Amino acid sequence: MGPRVFLQTFGCRANQYDSEAVAAMVAAAGGSLVHSPADADVAVFNSCAVTQAAEADLRQAVRRASRSHTSLRTVVMGCAAARSTEQIAALPSVTAVVPGADMLAIADALGLDPQVIAPATFGQRGTRGLLRIQDGCDEHCTFCATTLARGANRSRAVSALVEEAAALAPHHPEIVLTGIHIGTYGADIGASLGALVATLLVAVPTVRFRLSSVEATEVDAQLAELLTDSGGRLAPYLHAPLQSASDAVLRRMGRHWYTAREYADAVRSLAASTSVFGLGADLIAGFPGETDADHAETVALVVDLPFTSLHVFPYSPRPGTAALRLAGDVPDAVRRARAAELRAIAERKAAAYRAARVGGAADVVVIGHEDGARDGLTEDYLAVDLDQPAPARGTRFQATLHVAATRRGLLALPLH
Repeated sequence: MGPRVFLQTFGCRANQYDSEAVAAMVAAAGGSLVHSPADADVAVFNSCAVTQAAEADLRQAVRRASRSHTSLRTVVMGCAAARSTEQIAALPSVTAVVPGADMLAIADALGLDPQVIAPATFGQRGTRGLLRIQDGCDEHCTFCATTLARGANRSRAVSALVEEAAALAPHHPEIVLTGIHIGTYGADIGASLGALVATLLVAVPTVRFRLSSVEATEVDAQLAELLTDSGGRLAPYLHAPLQSASDAVLRRMGRHWYTAREYADAVRSLAASTSVFGLGADLIAGFPGETDADHAETVALVVDLPFTSLHVFPYSPRPGTAALRLAGDVPDAVRRARAAELRAIAERKAAAYRAARVGGAADVVVIGHEDGARDGLTEDYLAVDLDQPAPARGTRFQATLHVAATRRGLLALPLH
């Protein structure tokens, strides 16, 4: 009988994919996942290093788990484990720190035979399947600790990805292509993201595919056509990190491959090519040297572009990053005020987009949650409520969207 493992994931979908691989390995060894560290033999925390808050949440979770079970063993993996190894090793109950997602090292830390390492397709727990197509990043954004933790871009072979997607398809109505910098997929193996998606759509015709996060200026003509005219096979949604609309700030961030105008032209072209298109972005408020005028440029572009959602973060200094050497620190109160202003704009734009979708058609996947609740996710990444009794988890259906006095204000009713 294998170990009882409590598994908690912080951060991005690439981390979630790695956690699914750990879960598969535990299951293949005859172990089980439990819902509380108090019931576990060992806890595994998959860590994130993007912000100070993410690392603080990790430390708090490890300490809380250790208090719940005095003989608990704790393994910490992921990006923070690669960046803050000594500090994490000093936390209570931590017996192993595994930088990144070295499955052999994790198997050893869990006391498992390395022969049980299984692909992440083995029993992924989420409604939507995750398919990591690459790891690492060749860029060097001055604020980013992830590149330092994950290393250079490494693309997986097309044949391996087709095989894994085919294995996921019978169990997941949507497959999300994820990684650290997926727009550079294939640069090291003579392929491209657009060509990969085209191959997957033909080879695995039964599911909806979705891109996780892609730089706007890395969407080539082939990928743009698939995003806007694939008959729903590739979700018409792009999460394209912007970070700032000030070219001066973008240069200080080390984001040399686009200007604010180039970003705007790219996303406007995509959104104008189809009647239903979701557009998200990441923004950093209060980066070192950001002036009131720089912030005003970002506000103006956010107001102007057809965003349907935004992730806004106050700048968070990360150990070892080049941004620590930049002058012009922005006071924390100013960072937070600028972030709040951008979030308020984002909420208004999201509400306006949702209102505009009322009466329209939607391709809905039913998402199941741990508490048994179910809701829907549309192709343009809108969370919607479902008529009760809700369809089974993993159901995919065509619907119309209606205003409703429900939690999300949008109700998806099946077409008849």
